[in-house]
Order: sequence, then structure tokens, then C-alpha cells
Amino acid sequence: RPWACSRRRWSPSLANHIIHLPYYHAICVKRRNRRSKSRSGLPRNDVSSLDTLADSKHPKSGHPLPGEPPYTRGIHSGMYKDKLWTMRQYAGFSTASETNSRFKLLLDSGQTGLSVAFDLPTQLGLDSDDEDSLGEVGKVGVPIDSIEDMEELFSDINLEKISTSMTINAPATTLLALYVAVADNQGVARESLRGTVQNDILKEYIARGLYVFPPKESIRLTTDLFEWCNKNTPKWNTISVSGYHIREAGSTAVEEVALTLANGIFYAEEAVKTGLKIDDFAPRMSFFFGCHNDFFEEVSKFRAARELWYELVNERFSPKNPKSSQLRFHTQTAGVTLTAQQPMNNTVRVSYQALSAVLGGTQSLHTNSYDEAIGLPTDESVKIALRTQQIIANETGIADVVDPLAGSYHVEEMTASIKEEAKKLILEIENNGGVLDCLKTGYQQKIIHESAWEEINDIEENNLLVVGVNCNVEEDEGIATGMKIDSENEMKQVEKLNYFKNNRDNQAVIIELKKLKNVCEGNENVMPALIQALKSGATVGEVNGIMRDVFGTWVSPSGV
Repeated sequence: RPWACSRRRWSPSLANHIIHLPYYHAICVKRRNRRSKSRSGLPRNDVSSLDTLADSKHPKSGHPLPGEPPYTRGIHSGMYKDKLWTMRQYAGFSTASETNSRFKLLLDSGQTGLSVAFDLPTQLGLDSDDEDSLGEVGKVGVPIDSIEDMEELFSDINLEKISTSMTINAPATTLLALYVAVADNQGVARESLRGTVQNDILKEYIARGLYVFPPKESIRLTTDLFEWCNKNTPKWNTISVSGYHIREAGSTAVEEVALTLANGIFYAEEAVKTGLKIDDFAPRMSFFFGCHNDFFEEVSKFRAARELWYELVNERFSPKNPKSSQLRFHTQTAGVTLTAQQPMNNTVRVSYQALSAVLGGTQSLHTNSYDEAIGLPTDESVKIALRTQQIIANETGIADVVDPLAGSYHVEEMTASIKEEAKKLILEIENNGGVLDCLKTGYQQKIIHESAWEEINDIEENNLLVVGVNCNVEEDEGIATGMKIDSENEMKQVEKLNYFKNNRDNQAVIIELKKLKNVCEGNENVMPALIQALKSGATVGEVNGIMRDVFGTWVSPSGV
């Protein structure tokens, strides 16, 4: 029945159907209007054709081949025919030891790269025994307090042979320093390390909220990491400019592209100001996008982002290395689309989102587990999420063709529209003082809040249907329970940290922390002093405490 999707309870009697017909008609009109546009509100032709394509700013001669500028069709000529995307499942919970076991399960199941989720205290540069850490240790990621924890996290995992992504921002220099220290202890050459550190503090101010230091000092840490990696770990991706969190906070696809690329350009400008050349760091810049439910819009979004990044970098920096203007990106399926109601439906959502990411040309992919709207994923659900990628790669034939949707009138129209609208928003931000000035006034935050509010209203008014939530609802549905974290693990982590502190050379730690403070007060790169302090036994909380003392802290405006 068409009215089954409405929140209003319908009587089976014909009389009630007639009484409520005007209401039902109004819903249908709103829904038709909503569906005449993409999820981002872009106009969408019911039937795309050569004529409608001509109305867009799509190039009349079509796009160059994959691997050729402006890389609309992909940054590699052979794409997945030559090499599959990296299957990188995000993992981290409870303790370093348990997370290490999850890593090994995923690697044994065919995962090709590690992705570390840190707990909230670690993401804020706090030790597990800090009073502000109470109740959060190990809950949404793995707690890392010291080099001992980092060594346990990667126990029996050869860092020379694995690529590691670390989702860490405010204390990104600290966690990379710990990773390098562990590699040194393993005897792994620094220049052979491969992976990514997120290191995108701007999106924390704009959308996610896990910042610590003021913007100016945070940007110093970001560019220090750029400079150090350029000289010491040339295979390491020094930043993952993250649209994912902007999208999860409520932005549209167009806003995700615009705000992310605007941030990327800002980082590049700041790095150039320090004396680096665009070709020194841009080839190791990467991006991170979400993948939502509007299938063709998401495919088009990735194609538009590649093309727009190429144009922006070449217009503003004139790189000599073609890799400097190639947008390489990781994708994660959209956590915000997962529902606690009928959680197995999430496997279908994730499959289609993953498919659109692959058709859009992603370089690596994380597929969410079906139970993540309830809690941290179980071993079973995370394996199903990984198998989703493997089925797409090995059974669908999708990986055997490069950019198979190229030439689709609808996809080409959407690609052109997203690129044009995203570019307008980037220029709008620049005309209002630029990325940093705008985030200080809450400009980007306001854009995201308004889009999030509009989508919430569309769902509440049944103009946007969510299966199991406002349509196809099952009465008296019990919400399943997810994986539970043992609350005693927090106490064990604190005890472990106290034991570590009591058995280290405290005088050596004091000396190295003093050196770190001197570096922070001056203009030297912080990475060498950080690595030495952490090797001496200083903790994550202690080194970030030094930086708090020198740099201070900051509170972001709400954007409303």
C-alpha cells in the first residue's frame, strides 16, 4: 500500500482512506518534488539525453581517458585491472592486545591494509589515568598511552610489509612519532614505512570537535609533519583531508566536496609558506570521503572532486610533478545512514555504497558493519563487511572495466553540476576571508547545520524514506545488542599505565620533555623531539600536556 510509508496510522476502512486522501496527496507531491532533485538538492532530469547534457558544463568533446588530466575518469589508466583498491577495515577497541587480535583476524581474512581507531582520550591527547578520561577509555577505539601500548598494538605485525592508516588529528604528530619509534625498535627503515595519518585539524573545528590547540598552532603541527615526512618517510601520506566527517555531520555531497577541497588548498598554501614546494608534499596528500545512499550522485561526486582538485592545484601552484594534482582518496560507507532498526538492512545499504565508491574510482575502502548503529562491530559483522568488498572485487566484474559509467548522460550531468556548485562554494568561502577566518566565525559550521536540519525534517515529514524507520516498519521490533566492552578493561589500562610510569627512567623523561618544550617555544620542527621523548618513556598525555602549556587551547564557535 502506498500509504504504508507514512507515520500516520491508517485504518483499513475505505471511509478512513477517503478522509485522509488530501493528506496522502500532499505527502506524494512533496515526495515527488524531493525525488526530482538529488540528495544534495541538485536538479535531476527524469530522462537524461544528449540535449540535457549539452545544457550542463560537461565538456563537449567528452573527458580524456583514465589516467589522463583532469583525471575525471580515474588517476590510473588501468585502475582495478592493474591493482585492486586497498581493503582497509577500521578497527580499534578495548585494549591494544584485543585490537591486535582483530587486526590479525582481518589480515588472515584477506584485508590488505590496517586502519586504527583510537579511543576518545587518545584522540584528545590525554592519558587513560586523566580525570577527563574517566568512562571513555577503550570505548570507541584503542587506548594508546605509551610506546609500550603501540608495540603491543603491532605485535608480530611487520611494519615494513603492511600499510597503516591512523585516524588521529590533534595529536597526529604524537601518534606518528610513536609509530616511527616502534618501527625503529623493529629495525624497519623509516623510508620503507607506508600508510596515512589523518592529520586534518580543520575538519575537527568545522564538523567533528576533537581539536585541542588553537588553529594557528595546530596548523604548525600539520606542516611540521609534512616537512619531516618529506625528508624521512617519503612513502607516508602526510594528511588525509577528510570530507567524511563533514558529510556525517550533515552536509550535502556538494558541500562535502567544496569544504574538503577548500581545506586541502589551505593546507597546501600553509605548507608553501613554510618554504616547501608543492611537489614536496602534494603527491603524499590524500583525501577521505563518505559514500551515501544517492548512488549516481555519489559516483559523480568522486569524479567531480578529482577534476576540480586538478584544476585548483594547477591554477594556484603550477606543479611540475603530475602526481601533485592527482586526487587520491579513501572512502568509508556512511555510518550516518545505518539504522538500529532492522540492522541486517545495513548490509544492503553498505553494499550499494561500496559499489558506488568503486565505480567512482576510490583507492581504498572501508565498509561499515551492519551492527555499528548499535555498538562496536563484532568479529562476525566485520568479516561480512570485508567479504562485501571481496565479492564486489571478485564476483561482479566491476573491477574489470575502468570507469564503466563514463558517457552516461545522467552521471556526466551530475559530475558537471557537482563540480560547478562546489567551485562556487569554494570561491564564496574565499570571498568571506578564507577557510581559517570562516571557521573562526562558524561559517562552514552553519552551512552543515542547515543541511543537516533540512534532511532531518525531510525524514520526519516522510519526504525522504528510510526503510525500517519511517516506512516498512515492523511492529514491536526488538533492537539487537552489539558488542559489549568489558568495563574492567579501563581499570586494567590505568593500572598498566601506572606500572609503566613507575618503572621507567623518570629523570630521562624529564630531560626529554624539557627539550620538547624548548622546541615548541621556538620554530624547530617538533617531530624529532617528540620521537625522542616518547622513546624515553614519556606518555601521550605528557607530551601533549607540554604542547597545551605552550600553545594553549581553543573553543570553536557553534555556527548557529
